[in-house]
Amino acid sequence: MELMEAIKERRSVRKFTEEPVSDKDLKVILEAVRWAPSWANSQVWEVIVVRNASVKKELSLLLDRNPAQRITASASIVLALAAKRNVSGCYNGMTTTDKGDWFMFDMGIATQNLCLAAHDLGLGTVIVGLFDAQKAREILKIPEGFDITVLVPLGHPAHSPKLPKRREIEEFTHTNGF
Repeated sequence: MELMEAIKERRSVRKFTEEPVSDKDLKVILEAVRWAPSWANSQVWEVIVVRNASVKKELSLLLDRNPAQRITASASIVLALAAKRNVSGCYNGMTTTDKGDWFMFDMGIATQNLCLAAHDLGLGTVIVGLFDAQKAREILKIPEGFDITVLVPLGHPAHSPKLPKRREIEEFTHTNGF
């Protein structure tokens, strides 16, 4: 698949088949995370691969008011991404930008790589950010110094979501100033 095709066609998938994701496909997806760019090559990400049904169910219960709750419990795999704090965007333990700790930028790039790689393999993902992160941290035994940033249910899509309306380039592009 061509890169622009993957970018344009990748969608949030909220219904999967029961077919499991293969270890081979999972390795390709994790390789895409591995090669994501990061601040000063800090590679602050950690990925927890959740295949256990009871752990997926526990995580799904943390998605109160989130339409991805059901899919989180039934996905073949849930990938939980956590980031090491005070590394990305930091020098000698101090943040170096007015944006603070840069880890959310790095994690966004890693998550995008993950989702595009999954789509390229014919798999579906949905990026879940609305969940009780503190309880997820406990369930997944995430140590101090790390923040869980996102859950990504992963599986074989049972449907093809519609393409959403997008703004035209001219609507968001400015030259030499806003």
